[in-house]
Amino acid sequence: MKIITRFAPSPTGNLHVGNIRAALHNWLWARKSGGQFLLRLDDTDLERSRPEYADAIKADLQWLGLHWNGEEKQSDRFALYEEKFERLKASGYVYPAYETSQELELRRKVLLGRGLPPVYDRSALHLTADQIATFEAEGRKPHWRFKLDHDQPIVWTDLIRGEQRFDPKLLSDPVIRRADGSWLYMLPSVIDDIDMGITHVLRGEDHVSNTATQIQMFTALGAPLPHFAHEALLTGSEGKLSKRLGSLGVAHFRENGLEPIAILALLARLGTSMPIEPFSDIQPLIDSFDFAHFGRAPARFDEAELAALNQKIVHLLPYQSVSERLPQGMDEAGWEAIRPNLETVAQAADWWRIVTGPIEAPELEEEDRAFLATAREILLEAPFDTAIWRTLTNMLKDRTGRKGKFLFLPLRRALTGLDHGPDMGQLLPLIGRDEAVKRLS
Repeated sequence: MKIITRFAPSPTGNLHVGNIRAALHNWLWARKSGGQFLLRLDDTDLERSRPEYADAIKADLQWLGLHWNGEEKQSDRFALYEEKFERLKASGYVYPAYETSQELELRRKVLLGRGLPPVYDRSALHLTADQIATFEAEGRKPHWRFKLDHDQPIVWTDLIRGEQRFDPKLLSDPVIRRADGSWLYMLPSVIDDIDMGITHVLRGEDHVSNTATQIQMFTALGAPLPHFAHEALLTGSEGKLSKRLGSLGVAHFRENGLEPIAILALLARLGTSMPIEPFSDIQPLIDSFDFAHFGRAPARFDEAELAALNQKIVHLLPYQSVSERLPQGMDEAGWEAIRPNLETVAQAADWWRIVTGPIEAPELEEEDRAFLATAREILLEAPFDTAIWRTLTNMLKDRTGRKGKFLFLPLRRALTGLDHGPDMGQLLPLIGRDEAVKRLS
């Protein structure tokens, strides 16, 4: 069986970290199995869907490297939905209901007040022709519900949660179409999954009850069931569901200089038994993806953990992978020297200015002035090669008797304007003899 997964966001807003995680896991499973990963824009909500959001979703996925093998828009598929809807209506699987939203809400509150589950009572199935005529005369248009089969329990084996069992009598017949003719999520999603040949539906655990009702829709349409996997939802670092997670998206991550692979490396393993590791390549994440590693506990997302992981990954990145993002003139030697001090690649420009100058000259004690004058004399006479820092400090130690921070700190301050930074053994050859002599003057 060829594996086909899909990511189906609604273009009513930007992707957030939870969406990205779902897209990534679908992508990883497709790539591991040599299958296909499809992008479907669920834009049936014509009022709220925007082309700019659709463009942003695609741009975000491309920046993350989650390239897709095919693309569909639900707004292009209304004729197919209409055809399947008429088929279900003819076979008695859907029925019209005339309650207003206010009437339904009142019934719901009454049931809850009695301590009962707020399940729709199917009163629309018992309307007489006269009642329907009265509603129509009032100008009421029906919404449409899918009629669940109450005779058999709904059972499936979830790839993450194991066996799932629902009593359909405890579920409301889902509304699949509004009175204005517009579609809700449930039925079009099933029709698309069938038509697109989706073999695996991987999504958040908040869709488990949706899956229970959609399974009966697959059956009503005479289609085999895909495999379902429902992963635990993300929580914030404080350990509970966080509204902030809904605002964390690719734009936020890019503004903070994070690497796409850092985001992928964290989200790929969150909620699994696998360790979170600083990969600079996606292949190990593809190779290790396994539903058996997923747990049921909420997956905890921590921005501080992501930043720390990003720093580790930056320290692994070879020059060739970042050269186009580095400041002009910074070569591989410069990258190797500065890389260990970076949290993000963008910070390389700040450190490179220490090499190219100008720097802010530090205030010096009188004894340090004489010390640096000696250092300047040594730089002018010693061979300026890759070992110049060792040569300089050894000769200074011999001539001045200084050692430890009294030897190294005044030199670093004079040469860089800072008390800490990249390895001076790598940095000084990059600064060059003339500039170094100038800074010591």
